[in-house]
Amino acid sequence: MRQVLAVTELVVLLAAGAAAAAPALILQRARPLEGAHGDHMKLVQLDRERLSRNRNRGAFDLALQGMPGLYYARVKLGNPPKEYLVQFDTGSDIVWVSCSPCTGCPKSSEINLPQKLYNPKSSSTSSRISCSDHRCTDALEAGYAVCNRSHSPSNQCGYTLTYADGGTTTGYYVSDTLHLGTTMGNEGSVHSSSATVLFGCSNSRSGYTDGIIGFGKSALSVISQLSSQGLSGNVFSHCLKRSKDGGGILVLGEVVNPGFVSTPLVTMQPRYNLNMKSIAVNGKMLPINSSLFATSNAQGTVVDSGTTLSYLADGVYDPVISAIYAAVSPSVRTYVHTGIRYFISSNSTRALSLFPTVTLYFEDGAAMKVGPESYLVRRGSFDNDDIFIIGFQRSMEIEDHERITILGG
Repeated sequence: MRQVLAVTELVVLLAAGAAAAAPALILQRARPLEGAHGDHMKLVQLDRERLSRNRNRGAFDLALQGMPGLYYARVKLGNPPKEYLVQFDTGSDIVWVSCSPCTGCPKSSEINLPQKLYNPKSSSTSSRISCSDHRCTDALEAGYAVCNRSHSPSNQCGYTLTYADGGTTTGYYVSDTLHLGTTMGNEGSVHSSSATVLFGCSNSRSGYTDGIIGFGKSALSVISQLSSQGLSGNVFSHCLKRSKDGGGILVLGEVVNPGFVSTPLVTMQPRYNLNMKSIAVNGKMLPINSSLFATSNAQGTVVDSGTTLSYLADGVYDPVISAIYAAVSPSVRTYVHTGIRYFISSNSTRALSLFPTVTLYFEDGAAMKVGPESYLVRRGSFDNDDIFIIGFQRSMEIEDHERITILGG
């Protein structure tokens, strides 16, 4: 599977269009980057909880089922179609929604919208999946299903999933129609499309997660299911906006733009690994040992939409941060408090021109420029001055991830 990473503004992706008609979902961000959630230590804690459950699993894997909650989309399921909120995560493989009846399900979603429960009896195209179904067999082999009397009465294909926030969800698998809604083509044409997909029907839940639309690499993810039916190429594209409210767009297909560059994903890895080669700050290549970028089960570079900040591996973080500090304009005031360096500027827009550009170089010569608007986190203001910190964090913040670089949202 390839993943197209659009690092340009959202308007560029929309103007370019897809190479062929492709379903698209609008992404919205549940957690703002500023205000109470803008405290970078809270963001670090969120990422730490998401990632730290993997330390007992041997080979590196971003999470048992990730820790969603950053981006969500609206999808329609069943016939007649009804709309549900699901959270988008490239670190998760399973699709599931809360079902009726449901034990522990709140009446409203995390973003304070009424919670709609999927009822398979209300859909004319819904069918339950038995343990003898080959799709259940695939789920069992991947560790995403259970088939025993206590968990799945009447030979029903069930599941129990545990998330990094400590929440769990239990239910059974069903097959029904997923309505993909708006479809974009090069000429801006709009169509409706639908597909029959396997997803989880959760009838017991703890934790905040409302539902998941997983875009991981396994055969159970949405993109894999659509591709196996010949309804979509095995590729998706997503572009995240830079505004404090976040959001963006997700296209089930490839987006073509003359200005885009690409780099191959690393094969034989469970997540979206890239081969990073080097890093430069304001065009000056940094003296980082290339072996620190090599990919293995214990190290490498991963792209993950569910991680908030970006984490640089041990041996990579210090050279990058030191180079950024050295390149910041002397007109920017700075101070250190509790080990954190703060930058103060009288004007946010002007401040962006006073910080350097970081360039990440990947296999096949692909270069991703990360400007200060992408790596600075605004912490607030004081006496009409804006206060910033560097959003890059040490991977040592995440237990047993010291040698892994994670490029977050």
